[in-house]
Formats: sequence, structure tokens, C-alpha cells
Amino acid sequence: MPRQLENLTLEFLDWVARRPRTYADAMEAWRTSCPRLTVWEDALAAGLIRVEHGQTRSECLIALTPVGRAALDARDAMA
Repeated sequence: MPRQLENLTLEFLDWVARRPRTYADAMEAWRTSCPRLTVWEDALAAGLIRVEHGQTRSECLIALTPVGRAALDARDAMA
């Protein structure tokens, strides 16, 4: 993964970790139509986040997986 995208993915993970986020929050803040900027999709495909299902998009929560938490912890250990 290119360094710039890696940093953006870590920024996204940090955003998710700061407080409870809904699917609607994430889509509003992180959705893009640029095919080269796929932070949301990459994080989901890599198993860094999960969607905890609810009745509506505003009830579905986004959470870090253990792999996502480990990625943030590794970044923090390097700082």
C-alpha cells in the first residue's frame, strides 16, 4: 500500500476509534467517488473495521476489529 494511502487509512482508523461512529457518519465523512482513494473499502476488505448491523444506516455502528486496533497500536508504538 502506498505510504500516503497507508497514512490516510490510519487516519480513518483513528477517526473510528475516537468515539462511536455510525455507518451514515462514515459515509458522509469518508465516501469518495475517486477510484484511487478507497480508504473505506480498503479498511473493510483488509478486516480493519466491521459494520455492526442495526435497523437503519444511522443505527449501524462502525467498529475497529482486533486487526484494526493492532494497526493503530503499531503506529502509536512507532511515534
